[in-house]
Amino acid sequence: MVFDDKTCARCREDFPALARTHNGYPLAYLDGPGGTQVPQKVIDAVSWYYKTCNSNTHGMFITTNESDAAIQETREAVAAFLGAPDWSCISFGHNMTTLNFSLSHALVREMAPGDEIVITELDHEANRGPWLHLVERGIVVKEVKLLPTGRLDYDDMAAKITRKTRLVAIGFSSNALGTINDIAEARRLSKAVGAWLLVDAVHYAPHFPLDVAALDVDFLLCSAYKFYAPHIGILYSRPGLLDSLTPDRLRTQDNVAPFKIETGTMNHAAIVGVKAGIEYIASWGEGPDLRSRVVSGMSAIAAYEHGLASEYYEKVKAIPGVTAWGTDFSSTHRAPTVSITIDGVHPAEAAKALGEKGILVWDGDFYAVRAIEVLGLAPSGGVIRVGFSMYNNREEMARLLEEIHRLAKG
Repeated sequence: MVFDDKTCARCREDFPALARTHNGYPLAYLDGPGGTQVPQKVIDAVSWYYKTCNSNTHGMFITTNESDAAIQETREAVAAFLGAPDWSCISFGHNMTTLNFSLSHALVREMAPGDEIVITELDHEANRGPWLHLVERGIVVKEVKLLPTGRLDYDDMAAKITRKTRLVAIGFSSNALGTINDIAEARRLSKAVGAWLLVDAVHYAPHFPLDVAALDVDFLLCSAYKFYAPHIGILYSRPGLLDSLTPDRLRTQDNVAPFKIETGTMNHAAIVGVKAGIEYIASWGEGPDLRSRVVSGMSAIAAYEHGLASEYYEKVKAIPGVTAWGTDFSSTHRAPTVSITIDGVHPAEAAKALGEKGILVWDGDFYAVRAIEVLGLAPSGGVIRVGFSMYNNREEMARLLEEIHRLAKG
């Protein structure tokens, strides 16, 4: 399967939001790292649920049974998307952050004062805050250093993971810089000391195939609204691991995986939309089953996004007055996210000016607060972030570059 400019043109027809204009300009959604647009297939799935079987679960009548079945089908689709052994490893939540806080409450019950958790300076606060809050419970939290290159210091990681480490929490890819971290090394180091490994794949999952079994992770979190689906948080837990923990739960909640960490009534319609989003990605792939089609489709989309982002990276960094942050695109294993600063232009001012021309980009720290602080960019407002998704094209990139040229000239 090849995903190219012509394929992208066909895919753009599937996203109703791309028809919108502002100030006479077609909207260029280059804000994908903050949440992608959704195809009509997803909109139809959510609408179908509300039209046919909008009901709470675990009842004795037809619409509640249909709700149960639809949610079960989504668990199975997510398991295929992540390469999980089966659906019982897949829990849902209102968002990744909420799930991670719930998980932190469960894991700290297995720890004692003086136990250590290792996090990184590169991570989104959703994979830092829940663990930093455990300091008040006597847990020692260590941070792996971020280098000026935008990569983690793996020597520092090796030094900080010790026999006292109970958990290593690391992002797969940085939502601020696009860096992809060495999860295999984090797994090797954590396994050597008997520590759990938790991976935040929120920024990785939209751009590359995932295989939780091959990664050998204990926990992996992601967010469906980053890969063309509704806003639902997803938690993968190694088989049997969640059952050994005690999350916060009401006594009415099923005390088995994957349900025991799911609090309250879920957003059933959105969960149904997650399955449709995964099936949409799979529709661009080939193979005899959903898993193989997902891997094929994601791989083809990843190659297209990488080509687009690497071209933008080379062109934007050549503009006088522009600094591109993070690693280059010499490796194909880099997220299609590029952050820049423009001399003399505040990132918020740049984002506002671009927005008036219909070019949607984010400014600031994107909750990767520590990374922006370490790079010394917080006092000047952070960075201007561009993220390429499957529906972005070279015409949008050309518009963006033209406006950045204009901003850089003052």
